[in-house]
Amino acid sequence: MKTIKGPAIFLAQFMGDEAPYNSLDSICQWVANLGYKGIQIPTWESRLIDLEKAATSKTYCDELKGIIASHGLEITELSTHLQGQLVAVNPAYDSMFDAFAPNEVKGKPKARQAWAVNQLMMAGKASENLGLHAHATFSGALIWQTMYPWPQRPDGMVEMAFTELAKRWSPILDHYDSCGVDICYEVHPGEDLHDGVTYEMFLEKVNGHERACLLYDPSHFLLQQLDYLQYIDFYHERIKAFHVKDAEFNPTGKSGVYGGYQGWNNRAGRFRSLGDGQVDFKSIFTKLSEYGFDGWAVMEWECCVKSPEQGAREGAPFIKDHIIEVTGKAFDDFAGGDVDENYLKGLMGI
Repeated sequence: MKTIKGPAIFLAQFMGDEAPYNSLDSICQWVANLGYKGIQIPTWESRLIDLEKAATSKTYCDELKGIIASHGLEITELSTHLQGQLVAVNPAYDSMFDAFAPNEVKGKPKARQAWAVNQLMMAGKASENLGLHAHATFSGALIWQTMYPWPQRPDGMVEMAFTELAKRWSPILDHYDSCGVDICYEVHPGEDLHDGVTYEMFLEKVNGHERACLLYDPSHFLLQQLDYLQYIDFYHERIKAFHVKDAEFNPTGKSGVYGGYQGWNNRAGRFRSLGDGQVDFKSIFTKLSEYGFDGWAVMEWECCVKSPEQGAREGAPFIKDHIIEVTGKAFDDFAGGDVDENYLKGLMGI
């Protein structure tokens, strides 16, 4: 058993044009004052990190860590969620996902994919330079639009899609292996890796690559009505990152898992701030601690009701109260005594 580190916070949803959300120094001071000990950095946010410089300069990385450490914080992981999404995009989503890319590759799917792969490569080297061992991202999707198929998917389509997805990710996984960093896919609706079955399909295609790991976020599983506790039993050896995010699922006679094209407020499944949803975090923290997860518990704020500021204020103490300081001894050790082999044999009459 191991004690989970935290609390930490993913900064993506908090960056803005006004202080304290508009610079690394000011947002670090803000989250430190709220009680956080770590930050997960979105690499597309240039106000937080120069990804190219981090990939090429250990000195820059040391300076970056120094600024963050001056606030009593550590970097938990870097994130390439937006760039990872662009590694695999079905043409149906081309124009919508162009928003994740720089102007020079918009409308150019192959150039956009090459840009995204390069971003992932730089993030691997940057993680190594920063002394990090896990990296958060998305897998992208080639066949998500066929998730609930009508008409039926043509025979061989799924096989081909996962073969292609593995072809695109295998060089990236190999690069991360050379950097000593795990790629932690956030298994998520909208990605071809959206549950345990699809993760296993991908894992088979990349020959069980040791760096093809998982970011565990129970909110996405609650909204799919997947057993998010048993998921830990199945995949704990691959879970190397953890998003602490809450959700609720309240189906009605009018709407269920698919949401009826409604906005977040009116869906049966909604993301909520920590403590306001239905996720059983006590059991999650217990299981992860028992299985020896010693990474960071990182709050990702997404809520359709509560403000991000209140969510951030409440998130740090919520996580702190759930972290288990694992025991180093059994509760009944006091009742034991010294034993030897002859004594044990005597007890059993052998």
